[in-house]
Amino acid sequence: MHAPRLRFAPSPTGYLHIGGVRTALFNWLLARRFGGTFILRIEDTDKSRSTDESIQAILKGLTWLGITPDESPYRQTERLDAYREQVDRLLAEDKAYRCVCTPEELDEKRKIALEKKETPKYDGRCRDRPDVPEAQPFTVRFRSPTDGDTVVKDLIKGEVTFNNSVLDDLVIVRQDGLPTYNFSVVVDDALMGITHVLRGDDHLNNTPRQIHIYKALGFPLPEFGHLPMILGQDKSRLSKRHGATSITAYEDMGYLPEAMINYLVRLGWSHGDQEIFLVQELTEVFALDHAMKSAAVFDPDKLSWVNSQHLQAADPDRIAKLLRPLLVREGIIADETSLNGAWMRKLVVALQTRWRTLVEMAHAAAVYIRTEIEIDEQAKVKFLKPAIKPALESLAITLQTVSPFTHDKIEPVFQQVLEKHELKMGKLAQPVRVALTGGTASPGIYDVMELLGQEKTCERLTKAVGLIPSSEPA
Repeated sequence: MHAPRLRFAPSPTGYLHIGGVRTALFNWLLARRFGGTFILRIEDTDKSRSTDESIQAILKGLTWLGITPDESPYRQTERLDAYREQVDRLLAEDKAYRCVCTPEELDEKRKIALEKKETPKYDGRCRDRPDVPEAQPFTVRFRSPTDGDTVVKDLIKGEVTFNNSVLDDLVIVRQDGLPTYNFSVVVDDALMGITHVLRGDDHLNNTPRQIHIYKALGFPLPEFGHLPMILGQDKSRLSKRHGATSITAYEDMGYLPEAMINYLVRLGWSHGDQEIFLVQELTEVFALDHAMKSAAVFDPDKLSWVNSQHLQAADPDRIAKLLRPLLVREGIIADETSLNGAWMRKLVVALQTRWRTLVEMAHAAAVYIRTEIEIDEQAKVKFLKPAIKPALESLAITLQTVSPFTHDKIEPVFQQVLEKHELKMGKLAQPVRVALTGGTASPGIYDVMELLGQEKTCERLTKAVGLIPSSEPA
């Protein structure tokens, strides 16, 4: 493939959703794979729905993922002269015409067609009308072919044939002078030299209309590829009821950008049986010959597993940096500078193989940061029994003499207490874990102690001893 030019062209009418991100990702990866150019274009001509807030959300989401454009973002509202020029060409060549049908008239015709169980279609009433005075309100319609077929040679779906008789004369300029989607997208893609148009398959039905406009303007056709939808687990179209669909929500939930990219690329593409990919690796192997034709199902559990794999492999210093603001947000620390950098790195190393997201890791870290903890009642009943009380008490006293309070120094002392009380590791380690963390799952017990530090470790052991009765209840 010779240096393709690709684009992602979202409408700024809401948040950047999962399906849009996958479209942007496929375009960006294809550009990176073949030494091409990736363009971001904001399609903001729908003034009633487009907002600057949505534009910023789109830019923020793409920046977080590292899907950065090679050319500065374009905005359609800054390109109106280009559309007017092409409209004037079509009108001059009688390939388009002014339509004075009112919205009320069109609504009535649509209603009648639906009552007859026919597909609503413009009847061409103004197609051969004499020139309309410019003072009279009008739209501009494209003069579509009325017979024959249009074949879309889709890069993913193969050949798809459309009968031209079902395509009416679409509006290409509204009464307010702004272009409609099907017209502006053709002009933009042509003038920007876009060679490949990859987008969701909800745009497939627009493609024959756009091909006619390309041909009418004398522009070369790009290659088209339409990606299948992403569905929820109930096999309906992915929506808010299936959970978060905004990409920035996944950043807030503690997912890593490289994990999101990894997961989303697999929703519509495969490379053998491989599941985990680094971003750099994807830019070296991605191609459309392994793009999937059928819809993909968004599975939150699979996403969390993919994230856990990337979390485990990530640089601890980077994870520590990402974790700090979450600890503040979750109310675990007061500010990001309140924890020592070396200690934070040890914390991350201890936790990053055990949790699926940064938010889960932040909550797990609270045990090592807060002064007070709550002990799970079931764990307390099961493990903090009178028989273990002497060993816990002995350990609390003996650990006060350990210096420095590190894994290597803690281990022999722990072993001495085991020997003194004739206990196996499991008999003491789990009660100690409950005493120190409040629960039954944690990193290795020596690492837990080192993370807590000598003062907290001894205080929590002593407090646990005080919770244990001297004998079993009668």
